[in-house]
Amino acid sequence: MAGFLQQIIEGLGAGAIYASLALALVLIYQFTGIVNFAQGEMAMFSTYIAWQFTAGGMPFWLALVLTLAVSFAGGMLIERVLIRPVEGAHELTVVIVSVGLFIFVNAAAGWIWTFLIKDFPNPFPGGAIEAGGLTVGFSTLGILLVVGAVMGLLYLLFQHTKIGLGMRAVATNPESARLVGIRVGWTLALGWGLAATVGAVSGILVAPLLFLEPNMMSGVLIYAFAAATLGGFDSPAGAVAGGLIVGVAETLAGAYAGFIGSDLKIGVPLVIILGVLLVRPQGLFGRAAVERV
Repeated sequence: MAGFLQQIIEGLGAGAIYASLALALVLIYQFTGIVNFAQGEMAMFSTYIAWQFTAGGMPFWLALVLTLAVSFAGGMLIERVLIRPVEGAHELTVVIVSVGLFIFVNAAAGWIWTFLIKDFPNPFPGGAIEAGGLTVGFSTLGILLVVGAVMGLLYLLFQHTKIGLGMRAVATNPESARLVGIRVGWTLALGWGLAATVGAVSGILVAPLLFLEPNMMSGVLIYAFAAATLGGFDSPAGAVAGGLIVGVAETLAGAYAGFIGSDLKIGVPLVIILGVLLVRPQGLFGRAAVERV
């Protein structure tokens, strides 16, 4: 039993990382209806920026704050320069722009920092808490606390601020929001900036567990898509719940399904995506689309 609970704890730590990137995917989808395939690469690029700050001798937490600020500005810039011109265009056009952004950011990171693997500093201390035969690493606890804090801050933003209320109005009905004086264009840019910031948190959390290199977020993006699909692309809370479920499912499958092991765990999110699309396309916490005939 202790071994089973230990696997769940480790799965929750991994799932929290998937949840943060899934949350970024959901934020952009809520505001613009766009599935951003470049979200993982944007997070990777932000992580390189944080690494550059720390490599220059800057304290980690100061580097984190500056990186989040740069990520926010970068997300707004991407919306203004790349997304705004294709607003209202055919869905395939938007997908092509998103995939093009994926390729460009990946290549730019390799050109600037090379494709050599780099170490990324872990902001959390080593060691673990042991109780009842269970071991909980400080890194796992730190990841869960950071993702919980991000969720709490987003809740306060959307529920208790004027900006958040405007963003919710735009996400629900941009035409009506425009009629009551909300600047929809700038609100969409804020949404992209916010999503880029949340995605940057995901990249910075996962980099110490892996190695920093331009392709490090490719696998994480698949898990994040599975989390967003499971929880519902129109539910931020669902994205977080979906991320935790996917993380636990992946860990348990790797530990107890002998034919999967550690090599085929990447198939777990793909099975989840397929199963959800077949059974409940809107996800566990999403709302089914209703169209008037």
